[in-house]
Amino acid sequence: MTTVEGGAAPGSGVGGVPTWDMAAVTVRGLEPGEWLDGADGAIWALVLDGDVRLETAAGVEALHAGDAFHVDARSTYRLVALTRAELAVGTLRAVPPLPSPLVARDFAGSNRGIAELVRICPLDPRLGQPLFAASYGGLIQAAMVQALDEGGRQCSDARLTALVSALDAHPGRPWTVESMARVAHLSRSSLGERFRRELGRSPAQVLREVRMRHARDLLTGTDRPIERIAFTVGYGSAAAFSRAFSAYHGDSPQAWRSRPGTARRREADTARQRENGPDQ
Repeated sequence: MTTVEGGAAPGSGVGGVPTWDMAAVTVRGLEPGEWLDGADGAIWALVLDGDVRLETAAGVEALHAGDAFHVDARSTYRLVALTRAELAVGTLRAVPPLPSPLVARDFAGSNRGIAELVRICPLDPRLGQPLFAASYGGLIQAAMVQALDEGGRQCSDARLTALVSALDAHPGRPWTVESMARVAHLSRSSLGERFRRELGRSPAQVLREVRMRHARDLLTGTDRPIERIAFTVGYGSAAAFSRAFSAYHGDSPQAWRSRPGTARRREADTARQRENGPDQ
């Protein structure tokens, strides 16, 4: 996960790169335990008030009022409200390449004009204002690029990127550091060194984060038994899974499943599946 500090906002259009095609910017409130996920594709969001947690395959990061982040359409994510929170959420139709996820700390402090713009003047897609939308996208993109230029660090290691993708696609495999090193075509020591240098965590920590994210998705989006979820995400028993989940989240899997908003989400997912039919 690329995290940067601050960043001033130059004009739109950076280095000849097309500006973001911003479809809408809306202000949304979340109650504790409620979340947004990647169903709507690429987004940019600014935390206006409260505290949230951004969960991606790259890790889990707490965000506070003033922080902003971007996630592209290829990256899965979940944004969970830790307290009552208010966010400005921008949906993007097309996104030139940027690190994903990209977190800009204290974005509002360094870009007060943009923060006030999205707070008091949201972008309504029903109004059909293409020039206004282009200005919105250009300002926000330029500020995020500037933040990246000033303090950003992205994972440029293609072998690690491919390995993390493999972990995300197959969390239930009996992964070991040795098997991960084989997939990345690296020695065990080189793998650990690259993970620490590029991601700031060990291979085992990244594997655990990937498995925990899949576990949260299954707990909140399905009615699968805990034991089945345990095997799906790579644990040999429900007890081992419960210990790992509790140590990571501070709550048991069953307690997480019982959180406010979780039941509503499962009901909505079930209804959507009925509407789409079994083929979907």
